[in-house]
Amino acid sequence: MISGRATLEGTRRFAARSTAAPGHFRDAMGLCLSSLGLGTYLGPEDAKTDAGYEASVAVALGTAVNVFDTAINYRGQKSERAIGRALAQAFAEGRARRDEVFVSTKGGYLPHDADDPRPARRYGHETFVVSGLAPEDALAQGCHCMAPGYLRDQVARSRANLGLETIDLYYLHNVETQLGAVDRATFEARLSLAIETLEGEAAAGRIGAWGLATWDGLRVPPEHPEHLALEKILAAARDVAGERHHFRAVQLPTNMGMAQSVVFRSQEVAGRRLPALGACAALGLAAFGSASILQGRLARYDFPDAVVQAFPEAPSSLLQALQFARSAPGLTTSLVGAASPEHAAEDFALARENPAASEAILGLFV
Repeated sequence: MISGRATLEGTRRFAARSTAAPGHFRDAMGLCLSSLGLGTYLGPEDAKTDAGYEASVAVALGTAVNVFDTAINYRGQKSERAIGRALAQAFAEGRARRDEVFVSTKGGYLPHDADDPRPARRYGHETFVVSGLAPEDALAQGCHCMAPGYLRDQVARSRANLGLETIDLYYLHNVETQLGAVDRATFEARLSLAIETLEGEAAAGRIGAWGLATWDGLRVPPEHPEHLALEKILAAARDVAGERHHFRAVQLPTNMGMAQSVVFRSQEVAGRRLPALGACAALGLAAFGSASILQGRLARYDFPDAVVQAFPEAPSSLLQALQFARSAPGLTTSLVGAASPEHAAEDFALARENPAASEAILGLFV
């Protein structure tokens, strides 16, 4: 496996030799990270899609993008493997160094393995449930687990898939899934054990930091049954590991069609209600935006004149949607899926433009 991890020196080196606009790189997590990143969620579990993602990694590195996001359950573990192969080739050819590149992945859902001949459900049941890695009484909705042994197994599998000794950021994936199956007290007890496990993985150097990748949990109000309170989770991390904890980031949908993270005051911080991105900024957490173009739908949308006028540097619906997402106040990186080099080149060309001013983003909601 490839040793090392993203560092401040390395990521600054990557930014310094790029031709990106000055506002493209942001300081977060003690690193210098691009405002656009490659996501790898969508696509069939086949070799053609693998090749598309691998080519997109090469395009990303050549267009000032150093953030790569995946998950063990994406495309039956094939997305992790494709990212791993592409980065290994880039490092071997000298197109990037390990300390210049930031890689995140996720665990929580029971994955299948597209390269295993067993049916997906049988693979998951035999590999994780029958083995005891994901005990029946720790499963939520038959598909989600954050038991300590299971998380350690998932970190190990992701490291092997990616070919990396250290994963820069490891997310607990959609932990609000647990709240659909257990009461709040049980959830908090399970989360505390998960935090303890990931802190152990960080201490051992297998991950650099951990975070939460969510869908609804951070955007819904405190009264909602799936609400996740960032302030309380940060307190839980401190309870486990003190001020030297490794809880550093969250991931949540941020796009023009799902703008709650920008404007809806879903989080309480020090007695104030703030939007999720504002809460992240107040608590010192990096924020990574998912579904930046709403799985392609916003790229085909005919935006009203107010949006077109707000982003004159973005000549298409695709780039207008991406410009909104990457410019959202408090966001570190906007993740966009690109399973072909042509799409990657179109998406990441925006790195040559400055992000829009916060006033342009917030003005759309006045």
